[in-house]
Amino acid sequence: MSSSNRLKLLLDSTYLLPILGVEIEGVDRVLVILKKLREQVKAEYYYTPFSLLEILGKLSKMSYDRERVARGLVSIEESFRVVYPTTDGYLKALELKAKGFKDLIDLLLYTTALTRKLLFLSRDKQLIAFLEEHKEDTNCIVYEEEFLERYGGNEL
Repeated sequence: MSSSNRLKLLLDSTYLLPILGVEIEGVDRVLVILKKLREQVKAEYYYTPFSLLEILGKLSKMSYDRERVARGLVSIEESFRVVYPTTDGYLKALELKAKGFKDLIDLLLYTTALTRKLLFLSRDKQLIAFLEEHKEDTNCIVYEEEFLERYGGNEL
């Protein structure tokens, strides 16, 4: 499958945390599908340094296995592609923050996907509702339940 036909997904931090040893309730099925898509070369995955910053913030508030985190960080850097917002993406995130959404990192992830023409895999209902309320383009967001419906069947 050519690179242009692959599913290009920017993963929310929720899907990166388990790689670093943090269990997230209800995410196992998605992780299995992501692994299968990758093995079949049907998808490529992206992350932003903002996600790593968010993850480090969470890890700093809990006990963690240093070696597991180190292996996980190396795995993310080697297996996923790093991506940043465009200048327009940064500015759009600031505009949306000014409209009242509290989580700047989620906005940066959304605007990165939007401006880099990636799909953003997320389970954040509040973000989606906020964007819809403000008439923003949500076509780049793949809500977790939709992802499971589409890729959780026998298509793999």
